[in-house]
Amino acid sequence: MAVPLVGLTGGLGAGKSTALAELASLGAAVLSADAVVHELYGEKAVADAVRARFGDEVFDGVEIDRRALGERAFANEDDRHWLEALLWPLVAQRTAEFYEQASASVPPPPAVVVEAPLLFEAGAESRFAATVAVVADDGLRAQRIAGRDQAALARRDALQLPQQEKARRATHVVANDGTVAELRGRLAEVLAALRRP
Repeated sequence: MAVPLVGLTGGLGAGKSTALAELASLGAAVLSADAVVHELYGEKAVADAVRARFGDEVFDGVEIDRRALGERAFANEDDRHWLEALLWPLVAQRTAEFYEQASASVPPPPAVVVEAPLLFEAGAESRFAATVAVVADDGLRAQRIAGRDQAALARRDALQLPQQEKARRATHVVANDGTVAELRGRLAEVLAALRRP
């Protein structure tokens, strides 16, 4: 039986990163699409393309200033689409490479899980055997992101589907309103369901 490739998503403050860490603790091979993007920004071909499009003002010396680039790209729909067209195929390629390596390990993991905040927005759900949406009460989500840059978060949130829509589209929905132990238990149930024929 092939190792399932699973997409993990959820709204801001839902607890995707915590869920990814708990899935790793349960034996899944995990990858963060945001971490892949961070790595890509360090590659010369990507940096050169970004400099040609946006100029030196989105660089901190020789490195891309992710915050400055985000502000610039999220302020203009054409710039955002250009950046997505540059990055998303590269993220898909890295994901495929990671899946091949992880699924070939002995013993194989119960699943290969990729955290992708814009999974449905990118139309990427067809690449996965299953999708998981992490959801939480709106008030709790607001508490979790209270210390972060609210203007930047508001711009990012505006590009995402509402969490109810993410939940409607997902194969599995996992509530993250309680303790980490409760979250781990729900994720263990999802892994068990994925292994059933």
